[in-house]
Amino acid sequence: MGERTTAQDSLPVVVFACTVFQEMLQELLPQGLASRVQFFDMALHVTPKIMQRTLQEAIDSVEQPSLIVLAYGLCGNGLHGLKAGKHVLLVPRVDDCIAIMLGSRQAYLEEFRKEPGTYYLGRGWLEADVSRINPTGTNDARYGADPLTTYEIYAAQYGPETAQWLVDQLYRNYRRLVFVAHTQAELEHYRPRVEQIAQFCRRWGMRYEEMMGSDRYMRRLIEVAAALDQADEEFLVVPPGGEITQEQFQIPGG
Repeated sequence: MGERTTAQDSLPVVVFACTVFQEMLQELLPQGLASRVQFFDMALHVTPKIMQRTLQEAIDSVEQPSLIVLAYGLCGNGLHGLKAGKHVLLVPRVDDCIAIMLGSRQAYLEEFRKEPGTYYLGRGWLEADVSRINPTGTNDARYGADPLTTYEIYAAQYGPETAQWLVDQLYRNYRRLVFVAHTQAELEHYRPRVEQIAQFCRRWGMRYEEMMGSDRYMRRLIEVAAALDQADEEFLVVPPGGEITQEQFQIPGG
């Protein structure tokens, strides 16, 4: 791992991340690298404007000029318009968290070309407490972390017939359900619940697959945070005074 460039040498590292990556980051982050690590509820991606406002407030709350690592994808434009202020921002150059879970943007694109109608699940979805992750404080099915949970919330609110119609509108165009795990133990632990979800999703003709993800992208993000001069096209580095835009996530040929 190379030395960080002189211009960044004095900057403390701050990490803001989605709870989807909490366990992975806690395992991979070297002790002492980050002066502050904060995780935000995964439901923020449902309302990109709330996500943008929440993360901007977090960035603005950092008093000392810092290298702020955002462990997020663009996430429905939830990062669009974020201003660096006096900080440097480091961001994975991906549309959403699936590419990070799979280990690279290229791995995600290969799966997308194979089957664009794929609904992905990871442990972060399965462990989500819907009542906790919903920022409105109501039992709103938009914050269901998977199709079965969404149905269960709608059924409690409106009854099973209306619930079925509502989930049909949300999920009927998907053709594949994929659970992405990072260890065999993780796969086996969550398989019973995922198989229940898969059984529910067969009503739309979804087939179920399991896939081993990779921590490669997250490891690279940590390496670049420790040595910013190692950043390549997989990452956005936004200087002080800069702003994140949707266009910055477009990679020629990608």
